[in-house]
Order: sequence, then structure tokens, then C-alpha cells
Amino acid sequence: MKVTRFTWFNATSLTLGFAFLYLPILLLVIFSFNESKLVTVWGGFSTKWYQQLWENSVYLDAALVTLKIAVVSSTMAAILGTVSALVLHRAGRFRGRTLFSGMIYAPLVMPEVITGLSLLLLFVAAGVAKGFWTISLAHITFSMCYVTVVVSSRLVTFDRSLEEAALDLGCTPFTAFLQVTLPVIAPSVISGWLLAFTLSMDDLVIASFTTGPGGTTLPIQLYSAIRRGVSPEINAISSILVGVVTIAVVIAAISSHQAERRRARNEHLANS
Repeated sequence: MKVTRFTWFNATSLTLGFAFLYLPILLLVIFSFNESKLVTVWGGFSTKWYQQLWENSVYLDAALVTLKIAVVSSTMAAILGTVSALVLHRAGRFRGRTLFSGMIYAPLVMPEVITGLSLLLLFVAAGVAKGFWTISLAHITFSMCYVTVVVSSRLVTFDRSLEEAALDLGCTPFTAFLQVTLPVIAPSVISGWLLAFTLSMDDLVIASFTTGPGGTTLPIQLYSAIRRGVSPEINAISSILVGVVTIAVVIAAISSHQAERRRARNEHLANS
């Protein structure tokens, strides 16, 4: 087997790549503690912008709406994406499979402007009032395909004999899924949920097409504020979002690692 050497060129390229990605985020977090109102001039350490942010009801309300939409849409996307992956891998060659898979994976390659505009026309034609639920439905539509991809990658290597053994021992198909299949694919489901959650928190284009009264998300609010100039409060709320996402990713990674260890231990006990 050929071993790739880790050269100085690879190390430099990797360092520059990570610096390009994460250095702006680090500067954003640092300048959120800036005393000065000028976001590019350091005026000393201060936490006053976080205090002002806590008193800013506009940002807090938008953040609460965004969090609710993200939880609802990612949970529904995880459920529907898991079911879609199971259908694609367990149902065989059924009539309409090509159309079904195409509709599932279409949002992956569809421009967000087209997706947002088509959903807007759908809601207008159906007479649905735009707001919280229209944004949630839009986010479910484009994020469930990502969950399907993640869960499908785990189902490819899933050992069906585990389910068959559970069925032979008297389990119903639904009970076998809950007690055997779901614990094995749980890390991928959690990863898909986190991916859908992050996409929902980050979305601006589709939400701007489907928003309405009571449905102003934080990205929309931040975009409107940035058009009038960047304030330190925007740095503060962005830093909080970075921290929340980082904590969620760490918790999910720990949970997935523990689930994998339990699965490996159970398989070892079963084989012994």
C-alpha cells in the first residue's frame, strides 16, 4: 500500500486553508469584546455589547424564532429523511423509484433562489399565510435530503442479519427497527439532525422568500442590520451562535462516539 508523505507543501496548504476558513471567525469573536464602536479598531476589552444585546428585544425575538424553526424543521427532516433512506434501501425496485429518489435529492443541486421562489408561489397559490410554519416547511423540504444522504451511507453497511435474528426471536418489524436498527443507525440520524439544524439556522435566501409576520429569523434581521453598517452587537450575537453550534457539535460527537462504543461492545458480546 502506497503511503502519502506529509510534506511541508501539504502542511503549508493545510495551514493556509484552515486560516482562510477560521481566522475571520476568530477575529469576529475577538472584536465582539471590543470597547470601541468601530468594529475594526481595538479600543480595549469590554463585555458591554453582550449586555446591550441582552436588552435588545429585536435580536432576541429573532433568535428565538430561528431556534424554534431550526428545532421543528430539523426534527421533522430527521424523521422524514430516515424514512426516505429506509424506503430507498429496503423497498427494492418499486414503481416510481426513480422519480421518488429524484425528488428526494433534487434540493441538493437546486439553487436556493429557485427553491425559495417555487415555495413562495406554492404558498401564495394555496392561500397559506406566510410566517413561522411556511419557513419551517421550506426548511424541512430542503434539509431532509441531507439527512437521507447521511442515513443512507450508514444503511449501506448495515448488517441485515441483526434484524432477521430479532424477527426470529419474536419481534415485530416495528419493534425490531426500534430495538435493533435504530440504535445502530442512531449516530447517522444524529449527524443528519445536526446538519439540518445548522442549515436551518444559517438559511437566509429561502427564509426571505417564505417569511411573513412573526417569522423574521435572525439571519434576515442581521442582513437588514448589516445594510446600515456592522455594529459590535452583530459580532456579539454571531459569536454566541458560533458557541452554540460548537457546543452542539461537540455533544453530538461525544454521543456518536459513545453509541459506536456500545455497538462495538454489543457486537463483541454477541460474537463471543
